[in-house]
Amino acid sequence: MGKLRIGRLLFFSVLVSASAAAADFDEDYAEKPWQEIETRLPAYPKTENLLPFFVSAATENRFMVDGESITVGTDGVVRYTLVVSSPSGALNVSYEGLRCSAMERRLYAFGRDDKAWSRARGNQWSGIRASVVNRQHAALYFEYFCPNGLIVRDAGEARSALRSGGHPSIKNR
Repeated sequence: MGKLRIGRLLFFSVLVSASAAAADFDEDYAEKPWQEIETRLPAYPKTENLLPFFVSAATENRFMVDGESITVGTDGVVRYTLVVSSPSGALNVSYEGLRCSAMERRLYAFGRDDKAWSRARGNQWSGIRASVVNRQHAALYFEYFCPNGLIVRDAGEARSALRSGGHPSIKNR
């Protein structure tokens, strides 16, 4: 009778171990909630580092990204400084991020006249719209930083896409 009890205990302990191992395996492959890494503001953009990109024939503004500010984070976010120049010479400078997997954008900071940054107040993630007006984020998402919805490998690939007028994977369509 004692041997039977020990056998049952041994059997149940094996079952418990097997189910615990299966649970650990499932947890390893379970989707973890996305977490954004800490964002550090870059140096203020220099004119010689600005890479122009086409947005739309519907605007007279010029759009440029500071090539030195581009980063591709481990959190799947492409961060960059956007510079928009109006025909009258007014400049808007902002530090932003694109989250390719969710097709979202975020504004981190605005550039000031004294070449310093002012953190954005309403800086939540929001969806990217592919409208005709104000389509600079859609252009960066679809044509440069997130071609086919996939994030560029690194900052060099992003700079190359800007310099060549679009990512090679979308230019051949």
